[in-house]
Amino acid sequence: MKAPIYRENARILFGTLVALAVWELLGAYTSWGVAMFPAPTRILAQAFVDRELYALHGLATLKTSVFGFAIGVSVAVLAALVFCRLPGVELAFRGVNITLFAMPAIVIGPLLVLFLKGDWPQIVLAALMVYFPAMSATLLGLRTVDPRIADLVAAYGGGEGALMRHVRLRGALPDLFAGFRVAAPLAVLGAVLGEFGSGTRWGFGAFLLSALPQGNPARLWGIGLAASAIALAGYALFLLPARRLSASSSAVTLAAVQPSARPKGGASTRRIVLTLVAVALPFVIWWLGVTLSHVSPIIAPGPGRTVMFLIEGKQAAAARAALGHALGETLPIAALGLLAGLAFAFVLAALTLLAPALARGLMPVALVAQNMPLVAVVPVVVLVFGRGTASSVFMAVLVVFFPAYVLLHQGFTSVPRAASDLVAAYGGGRWKQLVHIAVPWSVSYLFAAARLVAPQALLGVMVAEWLVTGVGLGNLLNVSRGGLNYDMIWAGALVSILISVAAYEGVGLIERRIAR
Repeated sequence: MKAPIYRENARILFGTLVALAVWELLGAYTSWGVAMFPAPTRILAQAFVDRELYALHGLATLKTSVFGFAIGVSVAVLAALVFCRLPGVELAFRGVNITLFAMPAIVIGPLLVLFLKGDWPQIVLAALMVYFPAMSATLLGLRTVDPRIADLVAAYGGGEGALMRHVRLRGALPDLFAGFRVAAPLAVLGAVLGEFGSGTRWGFGAFLLSALPQGNPARLWGIGLAASAIALAGYALFLLPARRLSASSSAVTLAAVQPSARPKGGASTRRIVLTLVAVALPFVIWWLGVTLSHVSPIIAPGPGRTVMFLIEGKQAAAARAALGHALGETLPIAALGLLAGLAFAFVLAALTLLAPALARGLMPVALVAQNMPLVAVVPVVVLVFGRGTASSVFMAVLVVFFPAYVLLHQGFTSVPRAASDLVAAYGGGRWKQLVHIAVPWSVSYLFAAARLVAPQALLGVMVAEWLVTGVGLGNLLNVSRGGLNYDMIWAGALVSILISVAAYEGVGLIERRIAR
C-alpha cells in the first residue's frame, strides 16, 4: 500500500521542481519577469542580504500573530460552547458575531490605534479576524451529532451535560481543527494588515510598507513568501491532528436521519425579541466603546452621529451620493468574486476525491497564494490583469477560496465510510461518490462556507480598490482616511458591515428554505 503513496509523492515533488525551474527561467530571462516576477534564486539572495531585517520583522509578526490567534480562538471556543448550550444567547449575539467578522480590516486597523497602544492594535485585529471562523467551525462540530448516539445517551439517562461531555466535545474536534486551520493564516493576515496601517516600526507589514517605494520586487516577494511561511506553519500545525481525528471519529454506518447542525426554533415572540437584541447590541457596544474611551467624537463618533452624518446636514446628500456611487462599483464585483471563489473552492475540494494527487500538487500553490499578503501580489496582479475589474475579482477570489475550501474539504472527509462503500459495491466510481454522496452530505458545510466568505468577498474587493483600481468603496475609505474625514470613514465602515450582515443572512435564508 505504501509504494503507490511514495510514487504519488515523487510525482508531486517532481512537479514542484519543474514549476520552480519554469519560475527561475521566466524570472531570470524575461524582461517582465526581471521587473515583476523575480527568480527564486534572486529572492533568496536578497533575503540573505536582508537576513537581519527578516529576523526583527519576522519575530514581531510572529509574536502578534500568535497572541492574536490565542486570544481569538480562546474566545471563539468559549463562545461556541455557550452558544451550543444556549441557542438564545447565540441569536442575541448574532449581530455582534457577524459585525466582528465583517468589519473591514483596512479601516479598523488604523482606528484601533486611536484606542490601543503598543502591539495591541495588531493583536486585536488578528484576534478579530480569527474569532468568527474558529467559532463557526467549532459550533458546527458541536451541533453535528449522530442522532443514534444522542438517543443512546438519552436511553441511559444522560442529559445535555452528558451528551456534551461524552459526545459533542469529542465529535467536534475535527471541525475545531478545521476552524483553526482557517484561523491560523487569518491571524497572520490580520497582524500584517494591522502593522501596515498602525505605523508600528517592526513587523512584515511595516517592512512591506517601507519596501514598496524602493521598487525591489525580490524584496517584496521575499517579504510575502516569509509571511506565507508563518501562515503555512500555523496551517500545518493543525493539519495532522485534524486528519487523524477525522479518520478515527467519522461514522462507519449511515444514520437514517442526517445530523442537523441547526438548533430547533423557539417561540416566535422570543425569537423576535432576541432578533431585536441582536440588531441593537452592536450599536450599544459601539456607543459604550467610544464613550468609555474618551476619544474625541470628531475622531471616534458614536452610532447616532454617524447615522445623522448620512441623513442630516449640508454634507449628507453629498455623502450619500459618494457612498452610493462607490457601492455601485464595489458590490457587483464582490458578488462575482464570491461566486468565483466558491466555485474554485468547490473544484479544489472535489479534486481531493476525484484526483487526490493533483489536489495535493495544487495545495502548496493554493496555500502560498492564500497566505501571501495581498500587497505583495499587487505588482503581479497589475501585470497580468491590469487595473480593471479583473484585478478586483481576482483579489476577491484570493481572499474567498481558501476558507471555503477548508470547510468543504472537511465536509467531504466526514462522509460515513458505509455510504462510500455502498456506492463502490454497486460499481460506482469517484465521480458518483462525489455527486450522490459527498455533495448532498456536505450541504451544511457548503452553506457554512458561503456564510463565512460572503463578508470576505467584500473585504477582498475593497483591498483591491484601495491598492489597485482606485475606485469603489475601498478607494473612498482610503481617500477619506488621507483627508482625515472620520465621519465618512465610520459611515463607510457601517455601510460595509450592514452589507456583509445582509449577505450573511441572505445565505442563511437560502439554506433554511432548502433545508425544509
